[in-house]
Amino acid sequence: MAPGLGAQSPQLTKSDGLVAVLALKSEPTPSHSDDRRPISLNFQNVEITTLLQVFAEFTGLNLVATDSVKGQVTVRLTDVPWPQALQIVLQSKGLASRQDGRVLWVAPQHEWAQREKMQLDAQAALEAVSPVQMMSMRLQYARATDVAQRLQGAGSGGGGRWLSSRGSVLAEPRTNQLFISDLPQRLAEVRKLLALVDIPVRQVLIEARIVEADDQFGQSLGVRLGAGLAVPLRVNQRANTLALGAGNAETGAGVVTGNQVKLPAGSAGQTLNTPASFAVSLFNAAADRFINVEISALEADGRGKVVSRPRVVTADQTKALIEQGTELPYQTASASGATSITFRKANLKLEVTPQITPDGSVVLEVDVNRDSVGQVTPAGFAINTKHVKTQVRVEDGGTVVLGGIYEETDRDNEAKVPGLGDVPGLGWLFKNRDKAQRKSELLIFLTPRVMADGTMTVTP
Repeated sequence: MAPGLGAQSPQLTKSDGLVAVLALKSEPTPSHSDDRRPISLNFQNVEITTLLQVFAEFTGLNLVATDSVKGQVTVRLTDVPWPQALQIVLQSKGLASRQDGRVLWVAPQHEWAQREKMQLDAQAALEAVSPVQMMSMRLQYARATDVAQRLQGAGSGGGGRWLSSRGSVLAEPRTNQLFISDLPQRLAEVRKLLALVDIPVRQVLIEARIVEADDQFGQSLGVRLGAGLAVPLRVNQRANTLALGAGNAETGAGVVTGNQVKLPAGSAGQTLNTPASFAVSLFNAAADRFINVEISALEADGRGKVVSRPRVVTADQTKALIEQGTELPYQTASASGATSITFRKANLKLEVTPQITPDGSVVLEVDVNRDSVGQVTPAGFAINTKHVKTQVRVEDGGTVVLGGIYEETDRDNEAKVPGLGDVPGLGWLFKNRDKAQRKSELLIFLTPRVMADGTMTVTP
């Protein structure tokens, strides 16, 4: 008898396998074939059929081996789960097994390949002569035309053909029905597939908040300075005035106008403001010598905040687009010289594709454009563009900052008359100074909310 037999890992040792089989009869038969108890084997030159009987006794399975299963094997395994031990033994002799219920079939691998090929050929021959049946099914949520394309392997999602070579499908968009003609076995499989496909798709509400803050401050100081001399003349018995160092235009009081230094104040970084001015004229009693001083100055301070709040509802893994803005016309010329008017958009656009994950969070593929009308050019209006494109994962109801653009401008310009602009005390009469400061910031916030089933509208 084989020594060392145990309940958990029986030790089978003997050159004669029949003795080992008799030893296993005292062990309890497993209650089911999925038992993975460890087994220890120690055989030298034992017949493979005898070793297979050992496995059959140990597992309680019925064993069927073909006539091609023969030969001897030497094996030594210690505490190995019996399914793994069986596969090791079979592979060492080029064998393979198939389990059908409580029956274990063993045959060479090439025989299994031949049998499976014969089964496939027989099944194909049977399908070629079997009568087809018609099945109609009305879809509740999925679109019939899309499902019909996927069943034939022609959908955008790719994949193989679900119908047999003799199968066909017809989609009726008006009633959202499918009419499928195929073999009875294939129809049963398609019905199970459609039950899994035709389900309601969860919806997601995506709310974006685009905040633009702007802070501007500017100062500008300038001067116009002029001096002149008016000399009375008499030409052809008529009185005239000759202006020197100024314009040659005589005013009502005999004072001529003109500026030798023209450095007025600028716009202080603004576009719609005109500097204020203050002018003083000094002249003698005869009004033939004078000095003009005109001081212009501007100080501008502006703060602004623009909040855009686009919202869109879309189904899971379905792209949604919402935009609002203005279309600007501009002129284009063709190669022949003909001109035409085309339009370019300056819009606020939100394009998003959500994907709900199994843990309830949302993966968002986002494309946000914030365009505005810029300055006027000879070719038309310029477009100021701010664009963010990214992919982010957010919890349901959480808020994430996608990105921000911060700009800061600090400009200090000075223009002066060389030499005179540096004279202490009086240099300001010969110079112009323009100072501007600007800070702007763009922030984009995104909040996805998975809508409950049956929710159709959301109140702000």
